[in-house]
Amino acid sequence: MVEKVEKYRASGSRKTSVARVCLTPGTGIWVVNSKTPTIYFGNEAVIKFIEQPMKLTDTLTKFDLTARLTGGGTVGQAGALRHAISRALQLTDASLRGVLKASGCMTRDSRMKERKKYGQPGARKRFQFSKR
Repeated sequence: MVEKVEKYRASGSRKTSVARVCLTPGTGIWVVNSKTPTIYFGNEAVIKFIEQPMKLTDTLTKFDLTARLTGGGTVGQAGALRHAISRALQLTDASLRGVLKASGCMTRDSRMKERKKYGQPGARKRFQFSKR
């Protein structure tokens, strides 16, 4: 008889980035777009930002993480991944929600780039005014 492994799937977003995460019970192996996080992101500060929800809940070595990231840049993808990890951890244990919400991991950062307006060179910039 095949033993069924529990998988916790969640998605998170930030700017135009979307992260899909799958948590499985394991030893703490992370795979982000078929690479390790240190190779994919390359920045230690970004990796610490991503690991924050798992460190808060002491689940860094309890779950293996597989993530698929699309869209945006590296920092936007990191924010989306952090959001997705928080949502997946909440699915594993509902009592973790209070800790994650208090640290700001459960809220989606809604800041987006402002669109460019017609007749202007950018979102806020104006062409130089000439009286004569």
